[in-house]
Amino acid sequence: MLFVCYPKCTTCQKARKWLEEQGISYEERNIKTENPRKEELKEWYQKSGLPLKRFFNTSGMLYKEMKLKDKLPDMSEEEQLELLATDGMLVKRPLIVAGDIVLTGFKVSEWEKLRS
Repeated sequence: MLFVCYPKCTTCQKARKWLEEQGISYEERNIKTENPRKEELKEWYQKSGLPLKRFFNTSGMLYKEMKLKDKLPDMSEEEQLELLATDGMLVKRPLIVAGDIVLTGFKVSEWEKLRS
């Protein structure tokens, strides 16, 4: 299982604590120093069944500075994936990739499926 996070993010810290409390082993990857590549993002997006917008950190400063709320609707899927791959701070975190399960953000109700 891959746990993609930003160590300074409090939500990521809560998610890490939850994983440890559940005894779930994972490989941690810092999203700031090792940004997901476009190919990875495309694969994760396709596996997740989620709308691509769920992969954007919509509450992040960079998202707001770039005015992406207004720009995303006019961008193609490929353009959005390329943009996500430019900076890890644009990507919603934490991100879990476990086989066919891909989760963005930390919601315990969604993460419960990792235990089965």
